Amino acid sequence: METSNNPRRISRSKAILLVGLALLVVAGGAALISIRVLKTTTGRSHPSVQVPTNSTSAMFGFDLQHTHFNPFEHILSAINVSHLVSYWKVSTRSYILSSPTVANGVVYIGSNDGLLYALDAKTGKTLWLHVAKSDVGSSPAVANGILYVGSDDHTLYALNAATGATMWTYTTGNAIWSSPAVANGVVYVGSNDSNLYAFDAVTGKVLWTHATENFVSSSPAVVNGVVYVGSEDGQLYAFDARTGRTLWIAGAGLAIRVSSPAVVNGMVYIGSEDRNVYAFDARSGKLLWLAPTGGYIHSSPAVANGVVYIGSTDGKLHALDAQTGKPVWTAFTGASIHSSPTVANGVVYVGSQDYKLYAFDARTGTMLWSYTTGDAIDSSPTVANGVVYVGSWDGKVYAFHAQSSPDKDVAPHSPPRTRNGASSSGSIMGAFALGFL
Repeated sequence: METSNNPRRISRSKAILLVGLALLVVAGGAALISIRVLKTTTGRSHPSVQVPTNSTSAMFGFDLQHTHFNPFEHILSAINVSHLVSYWKVSTRSYILSSPTVANGVVYIGSNDGLLYALDAKTGKTLWLHVAKSDVGSSPAVANGILYVGSDDHTLYALNAATGATMWTYTTGNAIWSSPAVANGVVYVGSNDSNLYAFDAVTGKVLWTHATENFVSSSPAVVNGVVYVGSEDGQLYAFDARTGRTLWIAGAGLAIRVSSPAVVNGMVYIGSEDRNVYAFDARSGKLLWLAPTGGYIHSSPAVANGVVYIGSTDGKLHALDAQTGKPVWTAFTGASIHSSPTVANGVVYVGSQDYKLYAFDARTGTMLWSYTTGDAIDSSPTVANGVVYVGSWDGKVYAFHAQSSPDKDVAPHSPPRTRNGASSSGSIMGAFALGFL
């Protein structure tokens, strides 16, 4: 069943009821709320799967162009992807819309329990948690040791990626569903207060803002000194990355809701709620082609090897010729697709509202593998170093790899010892205003 509503289906109040709070601890004269960290239960180690220290994926869409294409993946392929099995699972306290970012051996992902999770990429062990005051549906970006993520509490957070300690925050006028992009020392992110923001990445100083006429839930791409972003006013915007000056505005029918631009070979691709995929000239904003689908588009396009891949609420993954927009193939899932596809080594991965994560042959559209989670998947998969990571509405973060061995499931345990400075940083403890309850 297709819907024009935003895919955030559950109320904030319900999500809050799912948040697990431990005891109120008084230490050093400060009242702190302790959040229980999740522990990996018994499971064998998996020495054949290596997740190196250096990451190849550090933001939503994989890169600043938002190609959703990982050209460095050489472990998983169309030949062995059918052998994917569960590597580990981590349970959060609410549903997950955020997409995982993998950097320096750590998986970062938000949950609508109001927490940002930092998980060991090999084991799923929780390294640290950071508390926001509301849902974290934005996907993290990591650059130069700092993690950036938005929240429904209207705030953009800049955190130490190694510890979760707060570097700086900025409160906008509404929820942040947009996922940040970091380029040349500047953080760009949209807000549902209808503005696109540019911040100094180190200090958090606002460098410029630019207003649109509706929510900016789309995530910006930054290419050749230009920031591209959609708005729910139905327009695709191109701004000068340094000054915020408008370079061009192009219409895309109805609202651009969550779908984010991909910029490849001088062309900008994006989906719209008018059911079409659009391609614009990146320099002028001239419409080059549009391709119809059978449903609203909340998915963001992936572009690889001359093909654009995008999901639609018609339940299909569409593969289109990047130059002409002509169909290459379509693949059916059992329900609407809000998840954005990821392409790696000849395989396209995407989640569906039918609860399944899919892997399709990028050339033919043949389904190679699927896995059924406990609820819909709006989170967009990330592939890094032979492992596929994704979140689900069932509140779990999943990791899959091509090795047949027992998985590691994560379950609650007693509160951890606090890190030095955790009480003031908001990592693991603190930062929960009582009004959040």
